[in-house]
Amino acid sequence: MVPMAWAICCLLGGLLLCGGSPSPGPSVPRLRLSYRDLLSANRSAIFLGPRGSLGLRAMYLDEYRDRLFLGGRDTIYSLRLDQAWPDPREVLWPPQPGQKEECVQKGRDPLMECANFVRVLQPYNRTHLLTCGTGAFQPTCALMAVGHRGEHVLRLEPSSVESGRGRCPHEPSRPFASTFVGGELYTGLTADFLGREAMIFRSGGPRPALRSDSDQNLLHDPRFVMAARIADNSDQNDDKVYFFFSETVPSPDGGPGHVTVSRVGRVCVNDAGGQRVLVNKWSTFLKARLVCSVPGPGGAETHFDQLEDVFLLWPKTGKSLEVYALFSTVSAVFQGFAVCLYHMADIWEVFRGPFAHQDGPQHQWGPYGGKVPFPRPGVCPSKMTAQPGRPFGSTKDYPDEVLQFARAHPLMFQQVRPRQGRPVLVKTHLAQQLRQIVVDRVEAEDGTYDVIFLGTDSGSVLKIMALQSGGSAEPEEVVLEELQVFKVPTAITEMEISVKRQMLYVGSKLGVAWLQLHQCETYGSACAECCLARDPYCAWDGTSCTRYRPGTSKRRFRRQDIRHGNPALQCLGQSQDEEAAGLLATTTVYGMEHNSTFLECLPKSPQAAVRWFLQRPGDEGPDQQVKTDERVLQTEHGLLFRRLSRLDAGIYTCTTLEHGFSQTVVRLALEVIAATQLSSLCPRGLRPEERPAQGGLASTPPKAWYKDILQLIGFANLPRVDEYCERMWCSSRSRGKQAKGKSWAGLELGKKVKSRMQAERNRTPREVEAT
Repeated sequence: MVPMAWAICCLLGGLLLCGGSPSPGPSVPRLRLSYRDLLSANRSAIFLGPRGSLGLRAMYLDEYRDRLFLGGRDTIYSLRLDQAWPDPREVLWPPQPGQKEECVQKGRDPLMECANFVRVLQPYNRTHLLTCGTGAFQPTCALMAVGHRGEHVLRLEPSSVESGRGRCPHEPSRPFASTFVGGELYTGLTADFLGREAMIFRSGGPRPALRSDSDQNLLHDPRFVMAARIADNSDQNDDKVYFFFSETVPSPDGGPGHVTVSRVGRVCVNDAGGQRVLVNKWSTFLKARLVCSVPGPGGAETHFDQLEDVFLLWPKTGKSLEVYALFSTVSAVFQGFAVCLYHMADIWEVFRGPFAHQDGPQHQWGPYGGKVPFPRPGVCPSKMTAQPGRPFGSTKDYPDEVLQFARAHPLMFQQVRPRQGRPVLVKTHLAQQLRQIVVDRVEAEDGTYDVIFLGTDSGSVLKIMALQSGGSAEPEEVVLEELQVFKVPTAITEMEISVKRQMLYVGSKLGVAWLQLHQCETYGSACAECCLARDPYCAWDGTSCTRYRPGTSKRRFRRQDIRHGNPALQCLGQSQDEEAAGLLATTTVYGMEHNSTFLECLPKSPQAAVRWFLQRPGDEGPDQQVKTDERVLQTEHGLLFRRLSRLDAGIYTCTTLEHGFSQTVVRLALEVIAATQLSSLCPRGLRPEERPAQGGLASTPPKAWYKDILQLIGFANLPRVDEYCERMWCSSRSRGKQAKGKSWAGLELGKKVKSRMQAERNRTPREVEAT
């Protein structure tokens, strides 16, 4: 049984908790957009394939053809770079007959391993791609016809199918890197069935295949991340292919155990091996350590040693290439991630420095102090080596002592350190792990900024800037957005950026999505909100927050302050908030004495500090800041009174402070209903004639207090009656039949209460008084 009097007392004294956001600081994303938010705003679209999951292992963005190629489980896809993923094409490419059965017989997982997972998608010529897959542990390669620009063709060339051993790993998840240069495929992989034979391999061209010397012990359980051709200078004969990887090596100080280190290695594109030494083996391979660490007191450093991903930021003509690298810790003490920035000029300088030398396995490494033969080991045959009287036009012409030295000293002594000597970004105590990185260099009104996009293992993308204040000071981290790209948490394994289209293409084993790099209107409709966002893509144009257009002479496109985010200077003459414009209304809230009451405040930015101010009735002085204690708590969602007092009545103002800029979010007038007044209105019991029959409701509510209840709560809260009664009285189905009956009775009660209140609202004061 649910007496109506008791239901309305609950309506008055109930606690309503609403969602809000904390204000912990700049490391929290200023804007969080869910999967549904992105779809509804048309900022993202997902492609899952006809079978609901791609099993994605490779992704190639072809901006020349305006297409995105995907390598999945037994399938290759071709998608046009339009927003709705129109007219997708696919080619089924399962293992050859008998390969899957043989894979299962060797003890491999029939579902997760014994399929053809496509790992290589590289441009072969103007009309074809080179594709390679695991082939159920028998790697296979073939050419895929993709047509000319403007065509949408996808067709496997059956006559081109051949063994992919050395060009594709056997396992679908084994770390692997490849790049296609001059008709030849360069790969860093483990090339055997058991995953033990690590090598760098070159194949596919007219020259004999070239591989790492297995006796040289060059690579120690490597984890390859990226391979790319990078020109050192204008001489194409001096071009090299660089590999970025991590490896586990014996302790460098000669002690016991092994450590993980990250490397950058390189080989010459025109390396042909030696004539008598290193025949069909790399004769120019060198490697150096990539260091990413945070300096500490007393010279101690916190190292991030596991390389996760690398992004090459190609510069404008005349400037050095920059390398962004994402690292993680291998420490058992804490988990953290760091982003370090390297200049290729610094990497070249290390490779021109001294070679590392070790007298024995138990000795420490030191710089090689003896004579280095000519041509210098590791250099490419070029104009520098082919001098008069020194006909070193090929590595086969190199003296044996050069090749022997290169074989014995592949490691450089100096380490490659990041710019400013520290990471540009450090993230610790994250709920998710960081897996991918891409960077976009954006021109803004007050400078040029690198916007970093980080893919996580939970299917989200973090959009971050690291503002360098100069010198060796720690950069300021500005987390612009957290975007939940995939509905189901899934690790992001691929990311490609299209600066031309202003799109990010995000891949996981589940599927692939395109994501707009920016959507300025999301930040708000006021100048201050646009300025506080500090997004270099966006600026206030006089009427709205829109894409910033550099180079324009119109002042209306220049309301932007990325470095400081100060709207007080950028938004002069603009209405800073609704309060200044006279649009912020005061909402009346009722609370019952001795009960709990909640005042909700939803700041527009979780990076803002929230402050509450109170003006008591009759107080003409300035508002006083609310003091919190055990009874009055400031929570993530607002202000919570655990036990309300009559002295708490007054006008409460919730303000936010961000970058020195204050905004009023909400103003609430709290009225406290005295417990003595309410107890006379809400009797604990009803007379027998007022009690409802079994399973029913009271036919006539107690009219003695009904009019007073309406006066107490007012008609402003009328629309909330249905919502509140349904939430309070509709129990879950698991509570049984009795709870169901009580729930439906309460719901019907709420409807009757609302109906009576609406009827009372339409009556004249005289009619109400007569009742």
